[in-house]
Amino acid sequence: MKKYLLDTNICIYFLKGFYNLDKKIEAVGAENCFVSEITIAELKYGVENSNAISKNTETLNKFQEKFAILPIFTALDVYAKEKSRLRKEGKLLDDFDLLIGATAISNKLILATRNTSDFDRLEGIKIEDWTS
Repeated sequence: MKKYLLDTNICIYFLKGFYNLDKKIEAVGAENCFVSEITIAELKYGVENSNAISKNTETLNKFQEKFAILPIFTALDVYAKEKSRLRKEGKLLDDFDLLIGATAISNKLILATRNTSDFDRLEGIKIEDWTS
């Protein structure tokens, strides 16, 4: 069975009800979908930056109960190696995206994202665009 790491944009689209992601997650099984703690940090920032903090906090809390949240610690070696390689090649990637991608690689997960052109520069990453 395939296992997936949900990128932040996929989580946002899921929460907004876009792209039938509820059906996609149901089809692959929520137990086969994971979220990086970096994505949780980005979602928490979105909540704090919103006009409906209380409502969005409740929504995020329910979301966090649905998926296992993966720490980044096990991905730090991949992160360091890829950041160094990408810097030397002049193909920098945002640190949060790089940590999310490294988490997918180190946990042998397929990254579900809309930003395939950002992540495809990482060596060893498997990507699926869940918005097309």
